[in-house]
Amino acid sequence: MKIGIVGLPQSGKTTLFNALTGAEIDTAQFSGKAEAHRAVVHVPDERLELLNDIFEPKKKTAAIIEYIDMAGLTTTEQKKSGFSDQFLGQIRLVDAILVLVRSFANEAIPHPANSIDPLRDLKDIEAEFVISDLSIVENRMDRLQRQMKAKKAETDVREYAFLEKCKAFLEEEKPLRFLDMSADEEMMVRGYQFLTQKPVIVVVNIDESDIQKEDDVLALFQPYADDPLAAVLAISAQIEMEIQQLSGEEAEIFQNELGIRESAMGRLIRESYDLLGLISFFTVGSDEVRAWTIKQATKAPLAAGAIHTDFERGFIRAEVVHYDDFMPRKSLPQCKTDGVMRLEGKDYIVKDGDIINFRFAI
Repeated sequence: MKIGIVGLPQSGKTTLFNALTGAEIDTAQFSGKAEAHRAVVHVPDERLELLNDIFEPKKKTAAIIEYIDMAGLTTTEQKKSGFSDQFLGQIRLVDAILVLVRSFANEAIPHPANSIDPLRDLKDIEAEFVISDLSIVENRMDRLQRQMKAKKAETDVREYAFLEKCKAFLEEEKPLRFLDMSADEEMMVRGYQFLTQKPVIVVVNIDESDIQKEDDVLALFQPYADDPLAAVLAISAQIEMEIQQLSGEEAEIFQNELGIRESAMGRLIRESYDLLGLISFFTVGSDEVRAWTIKQATKAPLAAGAIHTDFERGFIRAEVVHYDDFMPRKSLPQCKTDGVMRLEGKDYIVKDGDIINFRFAI
């Protein structure tokens, strides 16, 4: 899973990136630059830790999330020339966009608009994404028109008609994630990687003094909280970065003093999994205990393919026991004896927490 972090300059993106990843990147590095910082974060999962203690494998492998800290968006430049190819190439490949908006006040760090208004900033950023998607739609429609003059293929006609709907929607300044699409229509535009179609995680970067008043801060963003393809949370990126740099015991004491119940990384990962409809299953053994990330409602063969394409291609059966059934027994043979381990076929829907051994033949 890849999550791109975007926001206006001086919003605290690199500070949040450091808080999430444990990196120590100079927060002034991005001034006027276009490159991105990347880091892979292991998804914390207590179940994986307990399975590791039981099996004592040679290797433990957690699920991962890649965070990409992108250069600050300058909306006035975007209106003149569009997003850079480099930025678009990076942002279109992510699974979700984390939009960081600034709520903290600091006279030493001026806001590019000279005032603090996080909801305004969010709407401005979304407006830029709408403009970018509209440009893609219009360019594609122009090409299709030329193609249809030479030869009027049925697929081109259908695509053009659907792009007309997308264009009208975007011209009303509505993100495409709100547009109802059939499965065929989604396939039709999947390759365009529209920015406004991607799930959005809105993070409001708050002052330390607002940590105990998150509900008041987030009340402004209720429409995003109600959006099934968006999530909203408030984080003090500076405080979370400082916590990340402390030892485990010191960090816990500091969190308790400030009333922070869960780390920024923990909260964001949980929100990301829920938003993207992701779950984890496990493979276990003496060589490795590993967590694998898949979409909800994934059938067993496709889940096997997350491990290796040969597993999917040659899928026969899956030996499955759920984590909750395994833990009281702490033994796969005992699970078989007690009848809680099952053989499942190609139509089995993998559940969060399943421990699976795939049988396959090539």
